[in-house]
Amino acid sequence: MCCWCCCLECIHNIPPLNLLFLHFSHFPSAASAGGGVISPMASISVPNPCPSPTEDAENIRKAVQGWGTDEKALVEILGHRTAAQRAEIAVAYEGLYDETLLGRLHSELSGDFRSAMMLWAMEPAARDAKLANKALKKSKNGGELRHVWVIVEVACASSPDHLVAVRKAYRAAYDASLEEDVASCPHLTDPLRQFLTRLVTAYRYDAGGEDVDGELAGAEAAELHAAVVGQGQPLHADVARVVGSRSKAQLAATLERYRLEHRGGEGGLVEALAAGRRGDQLAAVLKAALWCLTSPEKHFAEVIRTSILGLGTDEEMLTRGIVTRAEVDMEKVKEEYKVRYGTTVTADVRGDTSGDYKNILLTLVGPEKL
Repeated sequence: MCCWCCCLECIHNIPPLNLLFLHFSHFPSAASAGGGVISPMASISVPNPCPSPTEDAENIRKAVQGWGTDEKALVEILGHRTAAQRAEIAVAYEGLYDETLLGRLHSELSGDFRSAMMLWAMEPAARDAKLANKALKKSKNGGELRHVWVIVEVACASSPDHLVAVRKAYRAAYDASLEEDVASCPHLTDPLRQFLTRLVTAYRYDAGGEDVDGELAGAEAAELHAAVVGQGQPLHADVARVVGSRSKAQLAATLERYRLEHRGGEGGLVEALAAGRRGDQLAAVLKAALWCLTSPEKHFAEVIRTSILGLGTDEEMLTRGIVTRAEVDMEKVKEEYKVRYGTTVTADVRGDTSGDYKNILLTLVGPEKL
């Protein structure tokens, strides 16, 4: 069986590097010691001074040559570089050795460690395109819709420009449209499929809160309340329209009006959806979308916790939750995790993983704050 991050047919379909920088366009950032940018809430650390891309490429080559692979050296190098730096290393490596970095990692590593390292080494938009493509190929298992979270995360948990970059990367890798593949996915049914299509198609203009319409927020808060309290009735299409198309600032204003005017409690609309419509698939996905749009740390704390609970660890979900947020907001995810679950991401990763796989995950998670 082909693992999503070990499929060689996709290694040669990485989009141009200019797509990489769109991924970070909406995060306040600071220059790292060795170049590139790091979000203030990122959990990765970059050495100062940082080796050049050529030096890193040469050290990676040393780590994969000979009788055995030096996995610790690979983690030490790639686990402490930004996406921009990793992209430069990949270019330097291919120029020096006439083979791709991803191809070499694929041939040298194995198991969950290989999955995590290749996911981390990919350009962010290409990575999300690959995640989305795999999610669309999964069928429902007993009504389970966790794989749909991936589509929601790609569409809602980053900037509008990043979603555009993902759509371009998807087209480059699969010669297909992400929007059309979601709309025609045989494993999804309406109205859930229509909502997900709206999410991946939308471009949420964001003027930093200056475009918020207070009157509209009040009207749509009332509309959402009427839909949620109408138990036994399907959620109205306008609910999906509001959540699926409004800017993050406008949606935040609507949710605040909901909380203040409709006794939504601290959790507001999200809490109402979770409590009042158990078993409703669209309501569950709406909840995930709302969290990804307004408080992504809550969603990803749940992703990591869900991957660990039960009889076995869902390594694929755990890897995704950590790798995709390490450069974005993992510090906020860790804080939320500690408050909600009374333990730390670090403790749970240590308890449920081992070996080099545990090493790369803990490197990306970073130290816990006291």
